[in-house]
Amino acid sequence: MADNGFTTTVLHSDRRSSVEHGAIHKPLHPSCEYAFNDARELAAVFQGKSGFTYARQGTPTTQALENKITQMEGGTNTVSFSTGMAALTAIFFTLLKKGDHLISSHYIFGNTNSLLATLMDLGVEVTFVDATNVEEVKAALRPNTRMVFTESIANPGTQVADMRAIGQWCLENGLVYVLDNTLTTPWLCQGKAMGAALVMNSLSKYIGGHGHALGGAVTDTGLYDWSQYPNINDAYRKGASSSWGLTQIKKKGLRDMGATLSSDSAHRLAIGAETLSLRMAKACDNALALARAFAEHKRVERVHYPGMPSHPQHQRSMEFFGGRFGAIMSVELAADIDVFDFLNKLRVFVLATHLGDTRTLVLPVAHTIYYEMGAQRRAEMGIADNMLRISVGIEDTPDLINDFFQALDDC
Repeated sequence: MADNGFTTTVLHSDRRSSVEHGAIHKPLHPSCEYAFNDARELAAVFQGKSGFTYARQGTPTTQALENKITQMEGGTNTVSFSTGMAALTAIFFTLLKKGDHLISSHYIFGNTNSLLATLMDLGVEVTFVDATNVEEVKAALRPNTRMVFTESIANPGTQVADMRAIGQWCLENGLVYVLDNTLTTPWLCQGKAMGAALVMNSLSKYIGGHGHALGGAVTDTGLYDWSQYPNINDAYRKGASSSWGLTQIKKKGLRDMGATLSSDSAHRLAIGAETLSLRMAKACDNALALARAFAEHKRVERVHYPGMPSHPQHQRSMEFFGGRFGAIMSVELAADIDVFDFLNKLRVFVLATHLGDTRTLVLPVAHTIYYEMGAQRRAEMGIADNMLRISVGIEDTPDLINDFFQALDDC
């Protein structure tokens, strides 16, 4: 990204790497298998030489998308997966073993919480901490600690982890810092700048941006020395140690687990990525306008959004995100409002479970995506029964404000 800005780099990424016939975009490669004229060349690719053998481990189309994500994150390399959850699963299940210890933020996506519960069932120890305070992270350190995990902005409470301090501490202590950067995207926050060793982006969300393709990616930032990590298999301790971690994630996550991103989805996500900065700028501006308007309404009990001065991590967000604060917020309605009756009165907001779409999406948090957690875990995460999560889109701002207020006024 040194020579051009964010959007220019993404827009011209394909054509600056040899695209067939002068095409602007990398074409869609649906083939499952790749043939060779020389048997020795076939064997060489199996043994680590760059190339393609079988689509489960990637295609030229997925590789083109990975190149874009690597450039966005300022990393060394990226591996793509069928979903964001597949990407996280690949990280945790390929780099952690029974008896290892993981430190995780309290404030994580409901599905990620479920994944960590599965990890604990298999013998990995997990300690949940308030990651907005680096001292709590430090206090959880054990001799068997291998990894620290946080989200950049938490879903749905919008807590902002003390990422930079956590990243520095992890580097000093030889720990792998894994950052879920989905809600900020590398446009607002590069994981490398926060000291993360590995950055996960759910491509289904803002990077793809149109709600029509699933995908996930893991980017190695190049900051971590994988030669010191004890869980790298001997088979992957070849060549430069800088590639060992991602090689293991790719081999185990794609070859063994089969969590492969299709070429069709990769193509859709790559096209969506071209307008990431434009969409995010509009969505962030909309979100700030909505947060300010909602905070003034007497029927809104609380607004959780990092752009508000009342937010506990507002100043940190200013420092990390450069004056924009993401497009996710949560709102707690007045206690006497039935959240279902309110939601059914909305006409522009879409009742849907996704986020990062061009359209504004809303759902009742405690009753849906965090229902399985149970009341105790929801309380630990600050999720109230009357909380709504809003993924703000790129609609005309007045239309969103008017729609929300008409529903409130009718309750």
